[in-house]
Amino acid sequence: MSLLALAWLALSARAGDRPQWGQAWSRNMVSSERGLPDSFDPKTGKNIKWVARLGTETHSSPVVGSGVAIIGTNNNDPRDPNHQGDRGVLMCFDEKDGRLRWQLAVPKRIEDIYFDWPNAGISSPATLEGDRVYVVDNRGVALCLDLRGMANGNDGPFTNEAIYYAPQPTNSLARGAPEAFQPDGTLIPSAPTPNRVEVGPLDADIVWMFDLSSGAGIWSHDAAHSSILIHGDQLYLNTGTGVDNTHRKIRRPDAPGLVVLDKHTGRLLGRERVTHGERVFHSTWSAPSAGEVNGKPLIFFAGGDAVIHAFQPLAPSPPPGDVQTLKEVWRFDFDPTAPKEDVHRYHLNRRESPSDVFGMPVFYEDRVYVAAGGDLWWGKNGAWLKCIDATKTGDITSTGLVWSYTLGKHVFATPAIHDGLVFIGDCEGTLHCVDSATGQAVWTHEASGDFWASPLVADGKVYAGTRRGQFLVFAATREKKLLSSLDLGTPISATCAAANGVLYVATMNKLYAAASSVGVR
Repeated sequence: MSLLALAWLALSARAGDRPQWGQAWSRNMVSSERGLPDSFDPKTGKNIKWVARLGTETHSSPVVGSGVAIIGTNNNDPRDPNHQGDRGVLMCFDEKDGRLRWQLAVPKRIEDIYFDWPNAGISSPATLEGDRVYVVDNRGVALCLDLRGMANGNDGPFTNEAIYYAPQPTNSLARGAPEAFQPDGTLIPSAPTPNRVEVGPLDADIVWMFDLSSGAGIWSHDAAHSSILIHGDQLYLNTGTGVDNTHRKIRRPDAPGLVVLDKHTGRLLGRERVTHGERVFHSTWSAPSAGEVNGKPLIFFAGGDAVIHAFQPLAPSPPPGDVQTLKEVWRFDFDPTAPKEDVHRYHLNRRESPSDVFGMPVFYEDRVYVAAGGDLWWGKNGAWLKCIDATKTGDITSTGLVWSYTLGKHVFATPAIHDGLVFIGDCEGTLHCVDSATGQAVWTHEASGDFWASPLVADGKVYAGTRRGQFLVFAATREKKLLSSLDLGTPISATCAAANGVLYVATMNKLYAAASSVGVR
């Protein structure tokens, strides 16, 4: 059995769980679940198993495993009087009935709103493995959490949740969390006495923390977004390093876009050193994926400079001491004719600019599928879905392109590949069905609202939601067949998840658990 297959077995707590954003390793937005509903209706209760309240903005996607469903949101509907005001929140619900088991409530960074955008909450999807939850919070701190929360006590080794969950004081002479901590979570001996908050059984239990800003030298921007990939005993994650508040300057050009942490301790093990940090046009929001090519595992990563890389993973037990450098196998410039020097002079230029990658590269049968294009807020109008030959080596910009397909003006989504078809939505509100072998359009559908969420293919159906709250279900076939359309009333940023016969759909303020044969209540 291959290393990837063994790792996948370790990742899955149960066969029907969905413990990370996208299919394990490949990041393909496809599920093998069966018996999922063609439609549901919150008004009548049709096919609704339970509904859980969230905050008012939810840009994370749900993950499900070990009996719980976990999703990031904000704190504009507080559940705990000890945590008031704007916070990043990660909520853990009971998979059976939607009861809130615990929550991670992290205060905002207040030095600059562009470090931690107001009300954005925790935007990163969590990753589950056994009794551990891995997530990057709104402060750009990688956290390992106990799946059981504080209900069974503060297990440690990290025991300073009372400080980490306390808001940062506005008085610059006093310092609060995480400024009281070193990158590895230990308190700074010389720091002023930090603020504290009362910790109770509804709080998350932090096992370890690693501050990407002070530990890896990044410059956080807007809202941290990273879906952590587990490879054996290692965690691979994009860092979210980006521009400053002017959107015209990179303060940390040498910061890594991809790092590797020890999943047991949070120690920094490795980093990439090939991304052109000065060419990052906005931020590094694309999470890594993995695949097996010619019998060897590779890590795929889209940098903030829109260059796609394949790296060899670190050795299973890297030597202690210096941080290792990831070895690059190949690179592919997604937008080779875009500006490469002094890139921020193209800020707000809708005709010419570099490209961004928001979604993840997806590995499927020796190919990597990735969507990217001009920045929605600051860049050019133009986006593409591209297919790359993953078996090559070196600079494959001119030799590795299999095909390119033109999308609408901008794209956030990650593609879903199933049965010879690729499904993806763009920010013009078009859902595309594309032939995976040729890159030719099979069908398109003009929706109400743009797609930020990625489509999910499961049970022969395509599930996709728009920023106007339209939730669409199609047959996953070459013939376009719309099975249902539902107005959920609020925008949808989250990708659906399917686990153990249940479909999880998140809007800005609610998480729906939908299942077939649930009666009207």
